[in-house]
Amino acid sequence: MITLGIESSCDDTGLAIVNPNGKVLDHITSSQHEIHAQYGGIVPELASRDHVKKFIPLLSILLERNSLSIKDIHLIAFTNGPGLLGPLLVGASLSKALGWSNNIPTLEVNHLEAHIYSPMMTEENLKPPFISLLVSGGHTILSSVDLNFNIQTLGTTLDDSAGECFDKIARKLGLSYPGGPQISKRAESSFDNNFVFPRPMIKSNSYDFSFSGLKTHAINIVNQTELTNKNINNISFELQNAIVETLISKSRKASNELGISNIVITGGVSANKKLRDEFSLIKECNAYFPDIKFSTDNGAMIAYAGLLKSKTHKFTKNYKIKPNPSLTL
Repeated sequence: MITLGIESSCDDTGLAIVNPNGKVLDHITSSQHEIHAQYGGIVPELASRDHVKKFIPLLSILLERNSLSIKDIHLIAFTNGPGLLGPLLVGASLSKALGWSNNIPTLEVNHLEAHIYSPMMTEENLKPPFISLLVSGGHTILSSVDLNFNIQTLGTTLDDSAGECFDKIARKLGLSYPGGPQISKRAESSFDNNFVFPRPMIKSNSYDFSFSGLKTHAINIVNQTELTNKNINNISFELQNAIVETLISKSRKASNELGISNIVITGGVSANKKLRDEFSLIKECNAYFPDIKFSTDNGAMIAYAGLLKSKTHKFTKNYKIKPNPSLTL
């Protein structure tokens, strides 16, 4: 079964093809960072329009360079939520139209589940059970995945996500969008940090997260500080440390209490070098990350998750379009 994956939950237009064994044959992603950078965040209408413009040309490129036609596709998996309604509608409409016109079944994929399974595309020895830490601009979710791929949410953010905290403080510091990579880059140039930020809920018995207080604290510091390069670097350094330590603390707590040694870290923030480095130092746990190119939104993880889902779920040629922007695990 050759599966085509289509991703359009936010501002990345992603398509990919995986073979029956889950091997990624090829993938292609078009980012909209330049479009949204001038606004400091995603403009849903502009995102939707760019998806409309890019999907068919990208699909043609993907099929042509793999010597395939749409008739060679056996299943179309697409993101049905969560995400922005407009972009989700574009991806769902394209998927259903391709399915209907070519007599190909389509399968709705939960974007969050796709992220959770994404390290399995390249980590051949990774199998459930494992602890999942999903960290992105919209989500911070800690969960457990059992042998049957059942996902149980252990904790989530009570307010802002870790990625949102990165982006908002980066904007306050005058750094370009997206903020997370910029914070990480500036943190590497910090050598004499003199700021101390809180580690939110790090001593709580709960698995939940809360980054609004950290965000407010950082904003107050920024407002009181002359934004020299040195101070921007130091604020970036301490913000990154506070977020990374909090994420790792909660993950280790879940791993220890549930007796599950494997921890899977996914989502856009999983590309953060500091986060990867610190997880690699934990001796009692095995940390797994997706390949860097699959950390952010992409069609490969949608195709892979669709293939996994097709093995346990019945699917029909139902071409109703019903995206779910508020879909959860």
